[in-house]
Amino acid sequence: MSKSDTILIAVGGGEFAEAKGVFKEFLKLLGKNKDPKLAVMTVATNLPAEAAAKCNRLFRSHGVKHVDVVDISLREDAFADTSLKAIKQADALFFTGGDQLNVTSLMGGSPLHSLIEQRISDGFLVAGTSAGAAMMSSSMIASGKSDHAPQVGAVEIAPGMNLLSETIIDTHFSQRGRHGRLLTAVAHYPQNIGIGIDERTAILVRGNEFKVVGEGCVTIMDGSRMKHTDLPYREKGQTIGMFDVRVHVLPAGYRFDLHGRVPHAPTLSKFVGA
Repeated sequence: MSKSDTILIAVGGGEFAEAKGVFKEFLKLLGKNKDPKLAVMTVATNLPAEAAAKCNRLFRSHGVKHVDVVDISLREDAFADTSLKAIKQADALFFTGGDQLNVTSLMGGSPLHSLIEQRISDGFLVAGTSAGAAMMSSSMIASGKSDHAPQVGAVEIAPGMNLLSETIIDTHFSQRGRHGRLLTAVAHYPQNIGIGIDERTAILVRGNEFKVVGEGCVTIMDGSRMKHTDLPYREKGQTIGMFDVRVHVLPAGYRFDLHGRVPHAPTLSKFVGA
């Protein structure tokens, strides 16, 4: 594979198998490898055995014969030869949901993290859902309030795994009303692109562009042109004022240029009766 073959798939949560458009796209991409080997990463979940069994059933029932579960329950597991060998031999990785802080604390800066970065630079397929998507960003929302206006202290932000640079990824976005918390994160780090992904929806990233697939939409919050914020002058719990934050709503089929920060619409047919 070449760098142009590298694909990151960040899924906004929900049952992966029920996200039919996303799941179908993942299997299609995985199937480009003859008799593909899939490594399932259960590092995010506190129930790795249950997650492993569920993923095994799901992927094997759809014709994936080689499913290797990589359990990183201790940080030393991210240094183990068995873990490294599994990633070296895999054609793709799939990160389950759970707690994104598990991923960064147990894998961040480890040989396993470095190996995944190397494989991505060489060309690789890496997918993750919920926490497995949120951890891909450079600045990661570790926790935060849903259904709140942008407020000081409404989110806790930590370094992510930086698989997708200059981003902040939030998941379960519309379903849990997380617009305010992503705006809060963008207020703290306006240099990063806020990407809110709905459940059963995903971004498929190739190079500097992603395409939206699935049932919902992806909401972009871009603070790079923000000309005013009162965040430095507010106290914890107070609402944040912000001017000129650009917001884009991208349904399935829409694309986004991460480098130029420009959205692109597909060719649109006329509405019936218009």
